[in-house]
Amino acid sequence: MQTYDLDDGYGGAAKLGLIVLSTDETLENEARQVLAGQAVSLVHARIRAEADVTPEALKMMEKRLPEAAQLLPQGLKAVGYACTSASTVIGPERVAELVQDSHPEAAVSDPISAVMAGLHALQAKRIAFVSPYVKEVTAPMRALLSANGFEAVSEFSFAEREDRKVARISERSTLEAIENVSKISECDAVFASCTNLRTFGILEEAEQRAGCPVISSNQALLWHLLKLAGLKSEGWGPGALFKQ
Repeated sequence: MQTYDLDDGYGGAAKLGLIVLSTDETLENEARQVLAGQAVSLVHARIRAEADVTPEALKMMEKRLPEAAQLLPQGLKAVGYACTSASTVIGPERVAELVQDSHPEAAVSDPISAVMAGLHALQAKRIAFVSPYVKEVTAPMRALLSANGFEAVSEFSFAEREDRKVARISERSTLEAIENVSKISECDAVFASCTNLRTFGILEEAEQRAGCPVISSNQALLWHLLKLAGLKSEGWGPGALFKQ
C-alpha cells in the first residue's frame, strides 16, 4: 500500500467559514482581495434567500441557517453569517446559537456585529448610514445600533427591494452617496450597509471625501473574522478599519 503524509491542509494561519446568501454576488469577490496571498482558508456555504429584501423574507432564513451551517467543514476557527439585515432581524445572539449547534468551537460573527465591533475600535459613536434598503429594513438596523450606543445622525437609501439590483449599484453611485450623507450632519464614521453592495474599489477615496472612516458590511465582517481568529490583519484590506 502506498504511504502518504497528512498535514493541516489549506489555511495554516486560520480556517474560516462563510454562510453566503444565494442572491449575493459581491462578498466572495471582495473577500478574495483581502485574503490573496495569506495563509488563511475561507470556505463558503450558501443559504437560500428571497429575491425581495423585506423583514418577513429575511426572518425566513432563521429556519434555514442550521442546514447551511452543517454544510461547512469542521475545524473552523470562526464562521460568519453574511447578511447585515437578516442578522439584525433574527438577532446576532440567535445567529450565533444556530451556527454553533454545528460548530461549537467556532467563534461566530455577522455583519452588524462586526460593524459595531469596528465602530468601537475606531471610537466612533455618531454615524452616517448608507444602505440599499427600503425603510422597513433600515429601521430595525438603526434601532439595534442605537440600543448599542451608536447614533445614526443621517441616512441615505437607494430604496431597492431586489437583491440582484443591489449587486449592480455602481461603486460610483455608492461613493457619491457616502460623500453626500457625510455632509448632512457631523459624524465620526460612515456605515455602508449590505454584503451585496460593492465598496472595496472606492473605500479609500470615500474616506478622503467624507473626512472620516468608512465601514462597509463586507470590510467589517472580514476584519472581524480575522480578529476572532487571532490574526493581525493590518493592511490586508481597504479603509481605516484595516489600519487598526
